[in-house]
Amino acid sequence: MRVLVIDPAGNGLDFAMRAQAHGHEVKLFKRPIPKNALIGKGLVTVVDDFKPWLRWADLIFNTDNTFYLVNLDAFRAEYPKAAVISASQESAQWELDRTEGQQVLRKHGIAVIPSREFADYDAAIAHVKKTDQRFVSKPSGDADKALSYCSDSPEDMVYMLQRWKKIGKLKTPFILQEFKPGIEMAIGGWFGPGGWNEGWCENFEFKKLMNDDLGMATGEQGTVLRYVPDSKLARKLLVPLTDALDKLAYVGYIDVNTIIDEKGTPWPLEFTMRPGWPTFNIQQPVHEGDCVEWLQDLAKGRDARVFVPDLVSLGVVLAIPDYPYSHLTKKEVAGIPIYNARPSMWKHIHPCEMMMGEDVPQKNGQAIMQGPMIVTAGDYVLVMTATGPTVQDAALTCYRRMGRLIVPNSPMYRTDIGRRLAKQLPQLQSHGYATNLNYSQMH
Repeated sequence: MRVLVIDPAGNGLDFAMRAQAHGHEVKLFKRPIPKNALIGKGLVTVVDDFKPWLRWADLIFNTDNTFYLVNLDAFRAEYPKAAVISASQESAQWELDRTEGQQVLRKHGIAVIPSREFADYDAAIAHVKKTDQRFVSKPSGDADKALSYCSDSPEDMVYMLQRWKKIGKLKTPFILQEFKPGIEMAIGGWFGPGGWNEGWCENFEFKKLMNDDLGMATGEQGTVLRYVPDSKLARKLLVPLTDALDKLAYVGYIDVNTIIDEKGTPWPLEFTMRPGWPTFNIQQPVHEGDCVEWLQDLAKGRDARVFVPDLVSLGVVLAIPDYPYSHLTKKEVAGIPIYNARPSMWKHIHPCEMMMGEDVPQKNGQAIMQGPMIVTAGDYVLVMTATGPTVQDAALTCYRRMGRLIVPNSPMYRTDIGRRLAKQLPQLQSHGYATNLNYSQMH
């Protein structure tokens, strides 16, 4: 098949390479910005404009929901039978406009955490002082996820709002959401004209840069996930949205992240109306068969039943300095080799910001040779994955594989992905969530 990957944020290289390995003809389009310039060079066919290739493609896969939706909506209106995996302008707002997303949930009988949208800092500061509560701030729209902030106290929130006001860091509008203590867990599913594909993706994100959830929020440094045939969380949060998604003619992945409190009540935090990154990479080991054919089936209303049930998949992000700020510091991050990535390892390595390099020093027997090899094309280098019957089994295998790689320039990755579930899973399971998911063989 002919596959067009529309990749605004530079996330789709792994999928493009896997599609190519399955024998498909692939064109990769990236948003033309400096950060994306080298991604995929020498690895896949990169095109500088996606529009001439829309009618050429048997499958169009859009990795994001912030750019080019006007073009894709117009194309689908003209060619309604085209196989397009993408959010529309309307469905993307469930994620990009947090206030609208909360309204969608309420409309379908799903309780949400009380929150309020603000258009200026002074009003938000006054609200925190008046209520004297702990809040979580969340920017609306396509804002830097590092600007999401969970305060420790009302005073902490007031200070951060005053700081953002002074430096103009947080873009408006934004919401202040009451803090809810509990355990974070997400539920996702794949939806198309035939409804939900069989299998719910229960997943646990690790969003902070450092071990023990310290440091800044980066979006996601690693994730534990599995597909299950039945999920209490899906019945509560995704199934009620079926008619609304069908009305939107939604085709793709939808995920709702939640906080589950001590009483077992799930409080939805936000939608993801697109593939998650690196979640989609970490889903690949538990997707059987051709990575292109099942997506075309999804777009055509067929369920290929590709998801391996109950097998744990765990993934860890490997980055290099000055991640996550290289786009600001302008530090040179391209051309750094990834040694020991042997052919047997590649099905577990998911390239992100990588390219083919030339004249890279390599050891051949006892001699140092110069030759082409895969190198970095940015600071967000790759995702390593492993599967196993338990979280601990998957983690041990994943970190063993990661330890075999040699990457100059001080590679960084968290070494505790999955560990907090040892304590959290029994609490979740007491309320009927994540049933039969074991942290280790001893549980």
